[in-house]
Amino acid sequence: MSNGEAGAGLAAFNASKTKQKRERLPITVDKPNPYTFDLGRLMALDPNPINLPPNSLTNPTLLDSTLKSTARDGAQCLLNQLLTACPITSSSTEGVLLTLPAPTTPLPRFKPLPTPKPPTKWELFARKKGIGKYNTKLGANEAERRKKLVYDEEKGEWVPRWGYKGKNKAEDNQWLVEVDDKMWKKEQDMNSRGESIRNVGRKERVESIKRNERKMRANMRRAGTTKS
Repeated sequence: MSNGEAGAGLAAFNASKTKQKRERLPITVDKPNPYTFDLGRLMALDPNPINLPPNSLTNPTLLDSTLKSTARDGAQCLLNQLLTACPITSSSTEGVLLTLPAPTTPLPRFKPLPTPKPPTKWELFARKKGIGKYNTKLGANEAERRKKLVYDEEKGEWVPRWGYKGKNKAEDNQWLVEVDDKMWKKEQDMNSRGESIRNVGRKERVESIKRNERKMRANMRRAGTTKS
């Protein structure tokens, strides 16, 4: 092969390679009617009708390229609007961030609204008698909240009577626990069975929790029967 033939072949290869490169599309899009945006939803609305070529319905390739071009114009307009209307910040740890505004387009729920839970037997009674949060007297909520607290002299603060870090659990980890006459008789009976009175409080709380769960399930079954 001569040098001329080699040079002609290299030029043809470079020309075909240049044709294979994608053409750089413009970043500006001209439309007769301007887009409307909801940047919070990353949404661009194009009011312009889609101009399809005459034979696009019978030519899937032409139809596909036309729709891709229209979608590309919408994405380019959305990107331009984001870069011009939204504040941009950068940091060394998170990189470049773009802050979106609040959405303005309401979207339908995927699932229906949750139905309110039917009141339990206790809630119906408390509502009828005005007990707890159903008490409408002035300062009743504060008084109800005070009932759930007790002052801990060792910590110098108000702590819950029951529940997480409750005062009723203070004796669980004490090496010495004061026992009254009634509990002393109970301890003697438990010692005879090889049990300890130290875990009585915890065991009673566990039994109370199980008892409340059984009542809750009974209320749920009762509410389901009433609803059906």
